[in-house]
Amino acid sequence: MRLTACLFVIATLCLSAGAPAAAEIRAVPEGNRHAEQPRVPGASVRRTKAGRTSFDAKFEKVRDLLATDRQLVGKIKSTAAAYGIAPIHMIGAIVGEHTYNVDAYDRLQSYYVKAAAYAGNSFQFGYDGESIAEFVERPQFADCAGEKGSYALWSCRERVWDREFRGRTVAGKSFPNNRFSAVFFQPFFAGQTFGLGQINPLTALMLTDMVSRVSGYERLEENNAGGVYEAIMDPDVSLAYMAASIRHSIDVYRSIAGMDISNNPGLTATLYNVGNPDARAAALAAKNTGGEIHWPEENYYGWLVNEKRAELERLL
Repeated sequence: MRLTACLFVIATLCLSAGAPAAAEIRAVPEGNRHAEQPRVPGASVRRTKAGRTSFDAKFEKVRDLLATDRQLVGKIKSTAAAYGIAPIHMIGAIVGEHTYNVDAYDRLQSYYVKAAAYAGNSFQFGYDGESIAEFVERPQFADCAGEKGSYALWSCRERVWDREFRGRTVAGKSFPNNRFSAVFFQPFFAGQTFGLGQINPLTALMLTDMVSRVSGYERLEENNAGGVYEAIMDPDVSLAYMAASIRHSIDVYRSIAGMDISNNPGLTATLYNVGNPDARAAALAAKNTGGEIHWPEENYYGWLVNEKRAELERLL
């Protein structure tokens, strides 16, 4: 009996190693930490003015699309359930993207039509004549080969890009001082994201293992750029990638920062907007080592989601 008890204790300790104890997980309060909306970036302001519209008008347009398209809301609910998140997180991300980054189409069918226009197109991810497949074969990326899973693999490659190539000349070739995703994964023009979820191709490649496992969609490959674009532009598949991105943010804030952000859609929307949740969770964890608790803060995009939460919840 004593041996059994000892084995039970050892097993319990092993299972809990490496993750914050339940008592250490702090639930982030609902709502905004900022009393007023943080400043909206100039690029978003200029883009909206160029379209002869306003943030209020864009918000109302995407809200009305969601209010009148019960098929879309049904897809959001079922996808959210598959990934174990509340659907308000997905609603918030869609509203934020279409308020500050792009205009919403009037009907869901328009997103399907736009996606179909890219299907079958032949193009590749690369820079200055070097495909991404060739680029990641460079010796600087050797350590990434041992990473398990698509998220760890592409995150490693992104770190190598920032450390070894970004803004540098390597082996006689100059590389731009720009994000990995903008240089290698946007063959049409930099800064372009696509579809209902406004997913960028690098994010899709990172999340493809989770989406394949949970939703059953075919894994994406960097050598099939057309397949990546088709996936992120198809509304059904795009919703799965959106949910996977939000699920990942919630998980890493819990495991790395010891914070539960699952009841604050403004924070998940902020992370959806700014990306790199792993590094941001690690920075927050480091900030909280002194004993004083610092809560994660929403940006302008997440602030709107929390401010309008009650109105957005009614869409569900």
